[in-house]
Amino acid sequence: MTALYLCCAWGLAAGGSYETPLPAQLSTDPDLCAHIPCKDVLPGADSFSHRMGKPAYVEAYRSKKDDHADKKGDSGEEAHIEKDDDSEKDDRELIGYVFLSTDIVDIPAYSGKPVVTLIGMDTRGIVTGVRVLRHSEPILLLGIPETELTKFIFQYVGKFVGDKITVGKGNANQGMIGLDAITGATVTVIAENQVILRSGLAIARQVGIIKPTIHPQAKFTEVAGKLNWQALLEEGSIQRLKVDTTEVGMPRSDLPYIDIYFGYLNAPAVGRSVLGDSVYQSLMSRLKPGDHAIFLIANGVESFKGSGFVRGGIYDRVQVAQDMDTFTFRDLDYLNLYKIEAAGAPPYRESAIFIIRSPIFSAAYPWNLVFLANKMDQQTGTRTFVNFSREYWLPSRYLEGGRPEIVKPEATWVTVWKSRKVETVLFLFWLAAAGTVYALRDTLVRRSTLKDKRWKDIPKYILWATSIGFVGFYLLAVPSITQVLTWFHAILFEWRWELFLSDPFVFLFWIFIIVSVFFWGRGMFCGWMCPYGSLSEIVYHVAGKLGLKRYQRHLLPQRWHDRLKWIKYGIFAGLLGVSFYSMGLAEKLAEIEPFKTTFLVGVWNRSWPFVTFWTVLLVASVFFERPFCKYLCPLGAALAVPSTFRWWGLKRKQECGPCAACAVGCGSQAIDETGRIDQRECLLCLDCQVLYYDDHACPPLVQERKRRTKAGEPLTAIGADGYFIPIVPAAAAAAPVAAARQSLPKFIGQEFFDHVFPWSRKVLQQPILLQATTFALVVLVSWVWVLGAAGRIGPGIVLGWWLAWSVYELVVRMRCKPYVKDGPWWGRNLRPASWADMASYVAFKNLLIAAALFLVMKGTGVLDYLSGLPALQWLY
Repeated sequence: MTALYLCCAWGLAAGGSYETPLPAQLSTDPDLCAHIPCKDVLPGADSFSHRMGKPAYVEAYRSKKDDHADKKGDSGEEAHIEKDDDSEKDDRELIGYVFLSTDIVDIPAYSGKPVVTLIGMDTRGIVTGVRVLRHSEPILLLGIPETELTKFIFQYVGKFVGDKITVGKGNANQGMIGLDAITGATVTVIAENQVILRSGLAIARQVGIIKPTIHPQAKFTEVAGKLNWQALLEEGSIQRLKVDTTEVGMPRSDLPYIDIYFGYLNAPAVGRSVLGDSVYQSLMSRLKPGDHAIFLIANGVESFKGSGFVRGGIYDRVQVAQDMDTFTFRDLDYLNLYKIEAAGAPPYRESAIFIIRSPIFSAAYPWNLVFLANKMDQQTGTRTFVNFSREYWLPSRYLEGGRPEIVKPEATWVTVWKSRKVETVLFLFWLAAAGTVYALRDTLVRRSTLKDKRWKDIPKYILWATSIGFVGFYLLAVPSITQVLTWFHAILFEWRWELFLSDPFVFLFWIFIIVSVFFWGRGMFCGWMCPYGSLSEIVYHVAGKLGLKRYQRHLLPQRWHDRLKWIKYGIFAGLLGVSFYSMGLAEKLAEIEPFKTTFLVGVWNRSWPFVTFWTVLLVASVFFERPFCKYLCPLGAALAVPSTFRWWGLKRKQECGPCAACAVGCGSQAIDETGRIDQRECLLCLDCQVLYYDDHACPPLVQERKRRTKAGEPLTAIGADGYFIPIVPAAAAAAPVAAARQSLPKFIGQEFFDHVFPWSRKVLQQPILLQATTFALVVLVSWVWVLGAAGRIGPGIVLGWWLAWSVYELVVRMRCKPYVKDGPWWGRNLRPASWADMASYVAFKNLLIAAALFLVMKGTGVLDYLSGLPALQWLY
């Protein structure tokens, strides 16, 4: 099995455009077509200009002469010709435009990163070619073939960029053109649709193919009085755009990368408050009709003026965007801003007044100040231009008639959710039904017996069937370990809700999984709802019905099971570790999960290593019950760790230790020789709970039934404790003495001491040197965590110390507090802990504590205070 996995991992073909290294100069070199094949997206072109315009594009030319081949060099490479070369203009014809999507828009796809796309368009606005240069979509790495992406983007060829194009079914009555989507990559293709159309529309408007939308100009109301700086901020007349150094791949600094305050000065109340009466009047007298003035003041390690204005009088760091129109500034659009008159204004390092000279700009509608920065990818070292923007819209009280109504484009994830309304409702109903069925498990197992398990099995079989057909093959809602890895990285680096909302079914499924894991353990999902687990279980049962039962081995020898079950934990830990080195490599190695091959892509679409591995797992499932789930599944291992914290476990009796009746029939082999159920391994088949109430199968109940029958005593109902209800009236029996309840402060104090401190009071009896060493270690680990949370050291160092501390705490707790809770957190039902129990408890508990402290310190401003405190700089 391991050999096949390694074969799959090493036999992966290059993912085409997946994480393809792009030239470092691609985003900066004026000669765009020197680095990428522009001719591929604009056939017939034999020369290309340098980048021009804002946003940037390249003009494509075709030679008018028959001997245009002479313009090529000896090597046959295409000439890249400057547009302003008059001698060449007469000999060539403008036939279209080529542009790079990341020069125009920054729309993230499912991976959270943009799909870098090269687009060609002729002089009529017709798309002539599209090519994906680089993407980071896991589903397109090893799942869906690269040809599917090529087929999807080819649909745009021949279409006008101004058309209403949607992914899915079109509507001719509304002028909507529909495109065939890629099954299993809905989010990716919706994002790519926006990338292509918005990029094409922006260039088409800039070159005059599509006339810009001219909004009515703003008419201002008279507002008496002046406002101070804070009041202007609170009402939105002044906005702030702040970019930290970490957001552009630089080490954290005491100063931000850029911190800009900006506002619109034509509005009388705003202009007078910021500039003062005389300066405002002077400015307005210098503006021509249709001119608009905005002010900027800034601090930070970077300048919003950039270096372009020194070379060519162009301010290439800031621009204004409204709808699809972009407005840039030259030296003639710049005025000095000497002073801010509004009381309470912050100090600033640079300032400016910029003039927007365009009749299509309207202050009555929202616009964005865009700051362009050069960002370095920490993993690859490549540099790209990224845009940071902040919306500005004058308060309605400054506009006659208030703000006009506008319809903003929907986010990608909103479009996805709206397009799957019916399926989302059905999926929610399925989740609710599954939770309800399991919540009623006690009723189901009471009605069942060892010989007749229909009450328990029929609902489970229905869930299995719907999980395979509806959830797996139709909705493609298959949770994966890659999503767990994404969560870890999002928590450590950047949390973006839209990344997780992009697939409604997976998002809702994970909410259910997280809740159910803390309620009942991993078995609710793994045993009842996992599409692949359900398929594996059905294959095993069907094979038995078809005559293979005599060849099936229900259980492995316990000694082998106890060793093999740890493989999945090693795989999970390995994937998590590799992900911090390379997320792409971790996603490749995560192909040990057969989920994508089974449901998302299909076995018939995979190469032979994947087919071989999938076939081996399927054949193994015929003869062994859930071999992948029990021994290889990294997702099951990830869910097993928090299962230690489940609130409600399965019921046991005092006799369950010496009695092995339940263990013999446990398909998960989760019951040890003491009768204890390992909730990390239990798949909640509930067979042991059927025996728990079966007076013809459970040895203690059988003995009690026979004794009563022999004595002629009536058989009472079986109570919740798994025994016949005593015949002696309850009043005659001695009432148990109720345990005294702890006060709430004492309970909280005890809980705090138990979870935060691994030592018992015995540590105070240790030698002074050992106590001092222990205290120093606590201080050091805590400070390392604070430095990491403040961004002063890398996540690798923080994780290393977290792991080291967890190992230390594991050893200490097994000596001082060798117990864990059994049941709800609000109870005090403690049980002896195994090393596996304690490892799961310590790892997950420390993760929760670190996350909670980070959120509290971040929300209260403690982290910012510590990182900016000069007295602590020597510690950094």
